[in-house]
Amino acid sequence: AAAAPAAAGVLSATPVNLQCDGWFGSRKGCPTAKPVTPKSPVPSDIDVSQATPLTPIKEVFGKTFGLGDKELYSYGPYKGKISLQTYDRLKNQPNGNYVVVVGINPTPLGEGKSTTTVGLSQALGAHLNQKVLTCIRQPSMGPTFGIKGGAAGGGYSQVVPMEEFNLHMTGDIHAITAAHNLFAAAIDTRYYHENTSTPKGLWDKLCPRDKTGQRHFEPSMHARLEKLGLSHKKNDPESLTEEEKVKFCVLDIDPDTITWKRVTDCSDRYLRKVDIGKNKTEFSKRQDKQLNRETGFAITVSSEIMAILALARDLKDLRSRLGNMICCFSKQGVPLTADDFGITGALTVLMMDALPPTTMQTVEGTPALVHAGPFANIAHGNSSIVSDLIGLKLVGKDGYVLTEAGFGSDMGGEKFFNIKCYYSGLKPDCAVIVCSVRALKLHSCMAPKVVAGQALSKEYTTENLELVEKGAANLIAHIENVRSHGVQAVVAINRFATDTDAELATVKRIAEANGARAAVVAEHFAKGGAGAKDLGLAVMEACKSGQSDFKLLYDAKKDPIKTKILKIVQNVYGGSYVQYSDKAEAIIAKYEADPMIRSLPVCMSKTQYSLSDDPSKLGAPKGFTITVKDIYVSAGAGFLVVSLGEISFIPGLPIKPAYYKIDLDLTCNPPRVVGLS
Repeated sequence: AAAAPAAAGVLSATPVNLQCDGWFGSRKGCPTAKPVTPKSPVPSDIDVSQATPLTPIKEVFGKTFGLGDKELYSYGPYKGKISLQTYDRLKNQPNGNYVVVVGINPTPLGEGKSTTTVGLSQALGAHLNQKVLTCIRQPSMGPTFGIKGGAAGGGYSQVVPMEEFNLHMTGDIHAITAAHNLFAAAIDTRYYHENTSTPKGLWDKLCPRDKTGQRHFEPSMHARLEKLGLSHKKNDPESLTEEEKVKFCVLDIDPDTITWKRVTDCSDRYLRKVDIGKNKTEFSKRQDKQLNRETGFAITVSSEIMAILALARDLKDLRSRLGNMICCFSKQGVPLTADDFGITGALTVLMMDALPPTTMQTVEGTPALVHAGPFANIAHGNSSIVSDLIGLKLVGKDGYVLTEAGFGSDMGGEKFFNIKCYYSGLKPDCAVIVCSVRALKLHSCMAPKVVAGQALSKEYTTENLELVEKGAANLIAHIENVRSHGVQAVVAINRFATDTDAELATVKRIAEANGARAAVVAEHFAKGGAGAKDLGLAVMEACKSGQSDFKLLYDAKKDPIKTKILKIVQNVYGGSYVQYSDKAEAIIAKYEADPMIRSLPVCMSKTQYSLSDDPSKLGAPKGFTITVKDIYVSAGAGFLVVSLGEISFIPGLPIKPAYYKIDLDLTCNPPRVVGLS
């Protein structure tokens, strides 16, 4: 790693070399792009990555966008960070075309959405001479070593180096882990001290006298004072009454309300439920009780801090959102936030180097920003606002920014529209919906299940137009979903080796007859950008048409919570009714009484495999009833999480995890990573 990117958020504007090729010069497209010469059969993903001649990452972004050394930070030769000051310098420049890539409801194998995003980028930048930037999420190492594998794309359409993309990258996930667990430690430590000390003891430790006998509040304590209506006394601790001192010092945590778990970037089922505070050092002599409690771990990418990283616009916004995180309630029912614990500043310091996006490149040398990685089934499932804001300025008014939303248009897509765009203020010009013949056959409800690790049944490997026709109902629902947000839809039919021309033609016909502006067969996995050239042309035409008129599905500030949920169920999922558990009813009533909470957008937590809340309901079910089982506020991220079922917050490992294949080949110099997928 090179220069500390902490400065990336605070640098003053610096001059750049305006003679570089790129947006500032006369050339269009990506000057570092280099079309691949594909092999058949396609080698493994990691073999493709390691055989790719790479361009130094500073050269990719410098030549393409005219960026100077003071705006680019290296973490080795082929990845780095981009300064947040880049946006400040270019904020008055026009935005480029904004394209979101979504999917249909996938099979457990995935339908190649990341691969399509990268392939489209390569088509635009390396084959169609367009200025383009790809914004995608950073993958969790849990699935990388577990079942799913990495998320760099695949074949001749991936972000490289693959091993750096799928492993530590520039340390953003580790920063989130450290920040999240520091907050967890602060919560339990405060609970311990409040139960083993006295209010006077807490006061003397939190505001000790200095050498002159004076007491001082730390700046990190000012938010707590403001919450208590005592900000006018922040410069004079001695002016607090005894009652005010107790209110300041004693948070009076209700341990049964602590929702802030610890996190790890590993799939470990045995951490789903743990008992902490069992050591004799966590015993309260004053109360004669052990200060233990039951809690658990979650995977790092499910942390609210990950969602905050993806939604924050700058360091000031990041700090504000971190301070608003609610971790528990007092015994009087008052929500307690990071600001109450005086830890917001420390969390911001841990996170500041993670806010600038990571710079990488595709197999064909087009630029990519990799940043944030919230899951789409338990969070909003999109890469960062910061990446998109910077990217749209870098590519200029005629360029293209591709951003990927997790899973289908009912999951990451809906949250892209109604959460990410709500906070960014950006409006998409086009949505690409990725589908596969394989997934459509599954959605016919007439083909056997697709199971990861098992061979596909013959229905998926031989031509069957009837299954494709019936399963296309799912694709139609996703087209309608995109169009209901006022956005032009282009369908990318990701071709697999067993697909027939007749099956592909059937998908194209149905899609274009049901609202898609175009439906294009893409072969980017096997052919790189050349295989997505027609897709690129269709996207360019859709953007230039100017016919997208983006609109939010609901009014987050004015609509009641239940109205927001119902609009999503009826207009996105195709359902008719919503029923609520007693627990959810009680929470909603409480939230409706809080103007700040009731005005937040909603983040639906459900299965990715169905438009409904039942993973077995494939195709395009209609008229069903959704059941809301729970709801909680992510006040820092700025949304209400609405739980429609049991979602595990930390995956487990299968009998044969992916790590069996991952190793170092020490016969090479330098050693070579093998087995990543």
